[in-house]
Amino acid sequence: MIQVMAFITAGCLLAIGVWALSFKDNLIKKVLGLTFITDAVNLTLIAMGYRSDGVVPIIPENMGLVEFAANAAYPLPMALVLTNIVIGVATCALIAGLIVKAYNRLGTVSSKEVFK
Repeated sequence: MIQVMAFITAGCLLAIGVWALSFKDNLIKKVLGLTFITDAVNLTLIAMGYRSDGVVPIIPENMGLVEFAANAAYPLPMALVLTNIVIGVATCALIAGLIVKAYNRLGTVSSKEVFK
């Protein structure tokens, strides 16, 4: 049930992000739409790595290796999401800086005016 709700939420975030990128004229709103798409991807990766009876992928002292391997959550989606968060923040900061430069030069953040 938790995975289904996570996938539904990710779908809603993706739809909002695509809508903002497609139909909004303001560049800042387009960047927010891009962040929603990134968050939808992160949520999908986390939901794919979820196990209902899983344990944290760190071997505890009182658990055998075979039992740990059978019950551990998948660590790869967690690593991918951490990497994606870092890349997303850097990309968002770079785009925000470019938007500030465009605003200082042109006096607007309208995509129609900036990309004439």
